Amino acid sequence: MSKSTGEYLSSGPQFAEGEVIERIEVFRRRRPRLLDDHVTLAHGAGGKASAALVDAVFLEAFRNPLLESLGDGAILTLPGGERLAMSTDSFVVQPRRFPGGSLGELAVHGTCNDLAMAGALPQWISAAFVLEEGFPIDELKQIAADMAAAAVAAGVQIVTGDTKVVPRGAADGIFITTTGAGVIPADRTFSATAVRAGDKLLLSGSMGDHGMAVMLARGDLAIEADIHSDTASLSPLVELLMAAAPSTRWLRDATRGGVGTVCNELAQSCGLGVLLDEERLPVQPMVNGACEMLGIDPLYVANEGKFVAVVAPDEAAAGLAALRSHPLGADAAEVGEIVAAPEETVVLRTGFGGTRIVDMLVGDPLPRIC
Repeated sequence: MSKSTGEYLSSGPQFAEGEVIERIEVFRRRRPRLLDDHVTLAHGAGGKASAALVDAVFLEAFRNPLLESLGDGAILTLPGGERLAMSTDSFVVQPRRFPGGSLGELAVHGTCNDLAMAGALPQWISAAFVLEEGFPIDELKQIAADMAAAAVAAGVQIVTGDTKVVPRGAADGIFITTTGAGVIPADRTFSATAVRAGDKLLLSGSMGDHGMAVMLARGDLAIEADIHSDTASLSPLVELLMAAAPSTRWLRDATRGGVGTVCNELAQSCGLGVLLDEERLPVQPMVNGACEMLGIDPLYVANEGKFVAVVAPDEAAAGLAALRSHPLGADAAEVGEIVAAPEETVVLRTGFGGTRIVDMLVGDPLPRIC
């Protein structure tokens, strides 16, 4: 049964209901305006600054109905009625090899996952390489080998590409850009407009593994922890979910900005609220400990092998069981639900019985993690 705004927030900070609603209006997510005169690292973090940059520069310049959905990929309808998903991504992670993964694996997994989140079965990838003069050929061969192995495992082909070499100092070794395409089954549509109050949120596994693995691999911090990136192709997990929960409304992989930012994007897109339960959010103990030492909320730490799904209430149990049946979804959990109010807002019910608002990511706590 849906609750009122007052019921959701009564155990949080001790404000009168009217004052709580007024404070929510202050925090309510609207696409932020671009106020910067120069690009900063925050513009690449996937949070408020990224949204402002996309809106003010790219959406303004390229505006069209396909782009305006602002998904991770475009849905293209061919003359015969068949639908394709197409997605582009760039990869600049440092270090290029880290516990559990590598730059080459990310380049394939990230593109496959964007296609899977659009409902597509990934099939083809194009790859473009910007190489800095002096980059070691042996390392380039290893990156290509990593990409090839990841593509075979994901069931996709790397079918075309491009290579550019820039002078020494003009790039940081290597940058990779990939574009992927895949076919969407005829009976499958994911959309925030299909989300309804009462729908359940499933998270396919623990938060923050990738971001913290990369952060610690840089060696700048005196922290030792056995944390591995979760980078993986999620298409098999999506297909299991769809078989068990065919009315799934919406999917998004929680990469830059983490689960907190993804939930904010969902709330803005569907016009409803998202209520998360802190005690149900899965976080590995070592990841949680590292985040506490660094003062970072795991809700905002990037993943490369986890997604958030909105499913119909009567399919949530079956969907969760299907996710847990696969090694990639062993730690999956039902972490919250869609609520009618407060609209366009993410609220976290804390372990202490209170509540707090989860805003979009501000700044860039973990730069260059993908």
